[in-house]
Amino acid sequence: MIKRRKTGRTTTAPPAPTPDADCAALSASRKVSLTYSLTPHTHSRTPVSPGRPCVVHPVIRFDNVSKTYPKQNRPALRDVSLEIEKGEFVFLVGSSGSGKSTFLRLLLREERTSHGMVHVLGKDLARLSNWKVPQMRRQLGTVFQDFRLLPNKTVAENVAFAQEVIGKSRGEIRKSVPQVLDLVGLGGKEDRMPGELSGGEQQRVAIARAFVNRPLLLIADEPTGNLDPQTSVGIMKLLDRINRTGTTVVMATHDQNIVDQMRKRVIELEKGRLVRDQARGVYGYQH
Repeated sequence: MIKRRKTGRTTTAPPAPTPDADCAALSASRKVSLTYSLTPHTHSRTPVSPGRPCVVHPVIRFDNVSKTYPKQNRPALRDVSLEIEKGEFVFLVGSSGSGKSTFLRLLLREERTSHGMVHVLGKDLARLSNWKVPQMRRQLGTVFQDFRLLPNKTVAENVAFAQEVIGKSRGEIRKSVPQVLDLVGLGGKEDRMPGELSGGEQQRVAIARAFVNRPLLLIADEPTGNLDPQTSVGIMKLLDRINRTGTTVVMATHDQNIVDQMRKRVIELEKGRLVRDQARGVYGYQH
């Protein structure tokens, strides 16, 4: 039996997002300059900052999603339906081959569904033209197990790159990069090269790069997979604090200790099926 959270949601498609009373009441907040503090947003439903859209729909919605790769008999995902709301922290767990990687690739539109619909930030990804995919991805933050830093660029240049590709001014970049590096505990290391840093420090650079544009959604794929337990704890504390600012975090992981200690929402996949969706869950289902 599938263990699902009782959400009271219906299966009918929501109307197209429009500004509601929350957005109108908070429109003036968009004029306030952005600083990279970790103070939670004061409004629980619609955290805003300059340039961020007012989102009133789920950040992620899967409607009966299946995915079968060519030359494979078994679907990588089978009829998965779920919603992830703004501000949630969600662990995606399951053994190798359970469908976690496919789930994340669908979120990034690196793959298309074989059946069903995926919505991210209110957009039906199936209807998103190919030339708009990079634009969509720039609204997200991504963190990977292998860091994926640019080895020939300094720490500051790696973080600045995420702002350069969306057209931020040099003045904005000079202001925001030191702020976000201070936030992740790397103040004073702006001019270091990635090869001069520890694994934990490199992951902090990757998180700074993912968060510098204040995305509504941060996707983390095994971000502690190459780190020792003590360093992993520091990385998870940072992701948790970022989540408390209003950014939705979806993290795929095999680390049972992290999941069990943090007690966030847990979505478990098994052979492509959603077998558990548990609030304040643990790594393995406990009867």
